[in-house]
Parts: sequence; structure tokens; C-alpha cells
Amino acid sequence: MVTTVSVSIPLNYHPRRHLRRYLHNPSAENHNYPIQPFLSFSNYSRCNVSLSLSASHSSSSSPSPAASVQNPLQTGRFLTNKELESLEFLGNYSYHQQLESGFLWVRVMREEEMDITATLLSESFAESILIPNGYAKLLGFLVKNYLIERRETMPHCATLLGVYRENGEDDFELAGTVELTFDEKGYNASPPSPTPPKNSPYICNMAVRNPLRRRGIGWHLLNAGEELISRMSSSREVYLHCRIIDEAPFNMYTKAGYGVVKTDSILTLLTLQRRKHLMRKDLPVLEDASSVDIPKEELS
Repeated sequence: MVTTVSVSIPLNYHPRRHLRRYLHNPSAENHNYPIQPFLSFSNYSRCNVSLSLSASHSSSSSPSPAASVQNPLQTGRFLTNKELESLEFLGNYSYHQQLESGFLWVRVMREEEMDITATLLSESFAESILIPNGYAKLLGFLVKNYLIERRETMPHCATLLGVYRENGEDDFELAGTVELTFDEKGYNASPPSPTPPKNSPYICNMAVRNPLRRRGIGWHLLNAGEELISRMSSSREVYLHCRIIDEAPFNMYTKAGYGVVKTDSILTLLTLQRRKHLMRKDLPVLEDASSVDIPKEELS
């Protein structure tokens, strides 16, 4: 389900307004495997990051990367004691899983990893909306600023990174990412349509690199996001968007327990945007993620 979208980006635009349009609108995403695929990363295929496994959850007994968090998560704004506790929890959160082809570790993005995450997202968006090469760096700049803006709302939202180590390899590489909103304080000012409830958790901007698809990484990014939402939010209803044309992700979301609650009007096509489903899942009581199997279709 590779996306083809006609997009015109004017030179006199407001960065936040236009960036939100692409970051939160699934019509600007490549939905070819569970979520959106990535281009190959010649300069970012390996990410030399300080790995930490101060685990709040472990879904595998396999050996895990070991190190300590050098720099705690910071937002640059005043936080209440409760927010500080939540921020500390996010900094220590870890989800890991031994896959058939390698080891996956999911945790919260750190400040020093925004550049590589922005590159990953911007290259994916550039491919999906057929943006001219001359705008690629501009899009990367906008994505970086978006990540900075969203980071300032932590711990009411978070960006997770999935890092992956192939069997027999020593190094980890960036495999994917997903953004989570936990409550109304983390709600984005310009959500896509159909509009999700402000006071409910929301999942968006999930992406898996093209070379690492069909390994269950997308499924586990979704699973890790749901698990963290269950720990960070009192609401059991979680929402996400899926374009009507994207059958593979729609099938994955359906298998994961999501159902359509609303669909864009056909008039949405007049705005050069793809029609989308708003989907919802009622999260169950938190259970060990190791008991959640990957559908065989996601590995084929």
C-alpha cells in the first residue's frame, strides 16, 4: 500500500501548521507493512546509542543490552511532582522481545536521538508524498522541530524507538518508531479527521524501516505502545487512524482488536487527502506481552 499523494508545499507557510498536517495525517504516510515503511538509511543504518534496560517490563528472557541512562528525559518546562514521577517511569520503560531473526528493544526516544528519528520520519514522508528532493532537508527541519515541540509535552505524550539487533550481529540499528498520546494535556492541536477524543490515548506516526519489515517489528511496536498506554493512562480506550486504501495495516489493526468507529466523508478527497478510518480498541487489563503471539500473516 505505497501511498501516492499530490502535495503542494508553499514557500510562505507556517511550519507547525503544515508539519502537523503531514505528521498526523495517515494520507502522508507509506502504509506498506504494518505501518509505514522507510527508505534504506545509508548514513543511519546503525545507531550508536547508549542502550539501557532498566525494565519496567520484559517480554523475553533472552540476554538484553546493558548500560545506564546517561541523560534523564528533560522537557524544558516546570513539572509537578506527579509529572516528574511519570517522566522517570518513561525514562526507565523498556520492552524487549526475542524474534526469530533477531532481538528487538523498544524504549522512549532520548534528546540526542531526535536527529536520527527525524531523518527516519522525514525520508519516509518524503517518499509517501512524492516531495521534490530540494524540499527533503526542509522537511527534515520541520520534523525535527515537531519532535522538539512534542517532547515538551512529556510525560503526557512520548515517542518510542524500536532498535533491533540481527542474530549474529553485535550492533543495534534503528528499526522503527511510534508516537503515543496519553491524555488531553498531550493532545495535538491539529489532529487529522475523523477527530479522536481529546481525553483518550492516541497512537500515530508508527513506522518500520523497509529492510526490516515482515519480522513482527510493527506488531511489537503496536503492542509496546498499548502496554505503555495501559501504564500511563487511566483510559482504556485507545484510538488510531488508518487510510481506507491500506488493507494490510487495516487487517493488522483488526487482528489486534481495533474496530472502525468513524470514516471520513467522501468530500475529504477534495482536499487531496486520502479518506481514513478512525479506529478504537478497548484495552484489556494489562497482561504479560509474552503471551501475545504475532499473527503469522505479519511474518510472511
